[in-house]
Amino acid sequence: MADIKYEIIETLAVLSEGNKGWKKELNLISWNSREAKFDIRDWSEDHTKMGKGVTLSPAEMKILAETLTKLDI
Repeated sequence: MADIKYEIIETLAVLSEGNKGWKKELNLISWNSREAKFDIRDWSEDHTKMGKGVTLSPAEMKILAETLTKLDI
């Protein structure tokens, strides 16, 4: 498996925290030195391990944000 390089540019929100210290975070991340994208996934305390997640482009995030504001939650 090829090495995946990442740089967390900014942590935007911690959405939840598990009992083992892992946190579900919304971050702005650059994957393999590419343009940063929005990313939601679980991270270990020191950010050396990660769970499966979803990465969104700015256009996708805009649609998601607009959709969320329309919901009655």
